[in-house]
Amino acid sequence: MGKDLTEVRSSQRKLMPDTVGSEQHEPTSLRGIAEKAKADKQHRFRDLYRELTADYLLRCWPFLNKDAASGVDRIMADDYAKDLHGNIQLLAERLKVKKYRAKLVRRVWIPKENGKERPLGIPALEDKLVQLACAKLLTAIYEQDFLASSYGYRPKRSAKHAVQDLTFDLQYGSYGYIVEADVKGFFDHMDHDWLLKMLSLRIDDRAFLDLIRKWLKAGILETDGTVINPETGTPQGGIVSPILADVYLHFALDLWFEKVVKPQCITEVSRRRYA
Repeated sequence: MGKDLTEVRSSQRKLMPDTVGSEQHEPTSLRGIAEKAKADKQHRFRDLYRELTADYLLRCWPFLNKDAASGVDRIMADDYAKDLHGNIQLLAERLKVKKYRAKLVRRVWIPKENGKERPLGIPALEDKLVQLACAKLLTAIYEQDFLASSYGYRPKRSAKHAVQDLTFDLQYGSYGYIVEADVKGFFDHMDHDWLLKMLSLRIDDRAFLDLIRKWLKAGILETDGTVINPETGTPQGGIVSPILADVYLHFALDLWFEKVVKPQCITEVSRRRYA
């Protein structure tokens, strides 16, 4: 995570500034976290768990998809919102006294174009809200570290941006080969221990990391009623899963390519990663 790597930027496209939470609706704490992460690339955050207050959760509520399918609790957003402040106050209190427990993740199977199916995990409503709150905290930190070659699941970046930059490289660079690759079953096979070690490089907060561990280890309720206790992976469909995936790939793929692959290449080499 050295300065020489985390400041790599694409020369052809002017990217948005590497700050998170600059919008007026973002809590001041997120802006402060982003600024600290940007200013000190070695800083380890110790008080992230304390950010999960009732006020912060209420600020996150508007960003939750209210039309999403319900989890095992079958509670929909409209029902929860009937006593929103009271429910969130109780949730924040459970978090504060460490009595929060992640519920089972309801699994559904989504058809793919090739005739196969992919698993989708649907957390319970309160788990979605706490995951959203934590995802915002993680994004504030890691948007300062992620490389310009990473496009998937990031704010103000899309597949279109990735294609535009790739097109520029192919038009003006000197390349002899194009390789397209896919990580098969990535969300199902992320190593939990390695992911937590990666997170600990920036997070020195045991309670916060334990929260992440709870979601990684949460049982998965299959359509036939059986419960699977995962040893690897994170449910595709969980709100916190995309940022965790980007953190994992930042270390396992992006930095590896910059630090190991590029120095061994005698000709020009470039890479774009989307999702």
